[in-house]
Amino acid sequence: MPSKPIPGSSGAVLTALPSAYLPHAATGLLHLPRFIAKCKYVKAHGALPPSYAKNYKRGMDRFLCLHLGIDPAAVEKIVFESANDAEIDAGLQALLPADRCVAKWNRDYVQKGMTASGREFLREALTAMGCADRVDQIVSVVDLIEFDEGRVE
Repeated sequence: MPSKPIPGSSGAVLTALPSAYLPHAATGLLHLPRFIAKCKYVKAHGALPPSYAKNYKRGMDRFLCLHLGIDPAAVEKIVFESANDAEIDAGLQALLPADRCVAKWNRDYVQKGMTASGREFLREALTAMGCADRVDQIVSVVDLIEFDEGRVE
């Protein structure tokens, strides 16, 4: 039987965040729904749990924004100032570049962690979670997110 993460090994887990593989409906960009959801969480609760706060507007959030040529704080500002999802989408449409290179981003995103150093990061993370036996199955950072949040068995 394959191992499962030791409860609490990665800190608090927000299972209500959307799947890392769910594209944003208006743009097709992977990860954008997660970043928006994290911004909404901060708006509602004041902060993310430490396990998420360490990468908020950094990590994948920042990689996405670097790809788009925007500041992560600009996305957060749109979410904080919007009353609903329609307003968020309108604000993002105004902020994001016309050519978002969606296919390039989505391909790069799902392959994060597939380099030699990325594989070492995944090995260390899985070992800390008590799941070193899963290193051949959890092959990307996106898979690790899904695994940690219980969407990968």
